[in-house]
Amino acid sequence: MLVRSALLMMAALLLSAAPAVAATDNQKVQVVPLSRDGEILVSFQLAEALTDEMRTAIHSGLTIKFQYTVELRRSATVWFDRKIDSHVVTATVKYDTLTRRYQISRIIDGRIEWADSIDSEDTAWKELTNDFSRLALFHGVALEPNGEYYVRVRANASPRNASFVWPWAADDAVGFAKFTFIR
Repeated sequence: MLVRSALLMMAALLLSAAPAVAATDNQKVQVVPLSRDGEILVSFQLAEALTDEMRTAIHSGLTIKFQYTVELRRSATVWFDRKIDSHVVTATVKYDTLTRRYQISRIIDGRIEWADSIDSEDTAWKELTNDFSRLALFHGVALEPNGEYYVRVRANASPRNASFVWPWAADDAVGFAKFTFIR
């Protein structure tokens, strides 16, 4: 009976560690956390090029939305990792077929941070995927000095039920980076 419970515990530990190990091999989101003055600044980018399918979807006039869920987590050795805080960063683009301009915006936790109208397709794609630098998402969070933490970013795009194929499958694109909080 003791051996069986020990084997079950080992299997649970291996299964909980498997997603983290798999994510390090093929991260599609590059994440860089920076601890400064009691807050965690997060930079990230989605490593995807603009495909013809994506260009067609944008030029059709659909509002394309990339949603990034940014989580601050504490690693645990025995049980599941603990989520400390979470924020949602959304980037949208809508192509106006009459004016031939891209309406872009960034929304953090439901608040519009900024919106703009541009005429460059490359700049619009950059705003959707890799123009997220030093976002002050985690401030005032009580962290243990010399503690091991990580920031995980999960990205997904919508609309998901479109007739074209997204650059990644039905799974979200994920990336994370570990850091030690030094006070």
